[in-house]
Amino acid sequence: MSKQIFDEIAMKRALTRITYEIIENNKGVDNLVLVGIKTRGVFLARRIAQRLKELENFEVGVNELDISLYRDDISSHRPGAAKQVAEFKNDVTDKNVVLVDDVLFTGRTIRAALDAIMDQGRPRKIRLAVLVDRGHRQLPIRADFVGKNIPTSWDEKVAVYMTEVDNKDDIELI
Repeated sequence: MSKQIFDEIAMKRALTRITYEIIENNKGVDNLVLVGIKTRGVFLARRIAQRLKELENFEVGVNELDISLYRDDISSHRPGAAKQVAEFKNDVTDKNVVLVDDVLFTGRTIRAALDAIMDQGRPRKIRLAVLVDRGHRQLPIRADFVGKNIPTSWDEKVAVYMTEVDNKDDIELI
């Protein structure tokens, strides 16, 4: 049995609020690059970039990041796998990077993403934006921009549905 947490309107409001917070925190959009973690983080980053363009009339670069080769639970049996990651379209060196993902849980995905970003260059600053923070961190990682904090039990799952992949915008607690 699932419980709806966010509908399409609530998701849009959360992303708009996150966008405004990014502008305020960055003091504008200069020197800003978004990095979306595949899959849904990429679509969230693109939506934020579109909202930034509407609000600030400025095109912010969006990079797609596949962290699968950086995960600590699989990279140990594939030496050198991390070197196989494709380069970003937008340089992150000396930029203010906002890393974007759909759900923040244990923090291990974010740790892997930080390693991957650092392999691409040396950003001035990296901040984290997530649509949902569900708690249960195993690493000292926290989000700078959060759409919604959803306290969960370890056994529950947060399902984020996005039109680009799932033909609907919705967040459910399962």
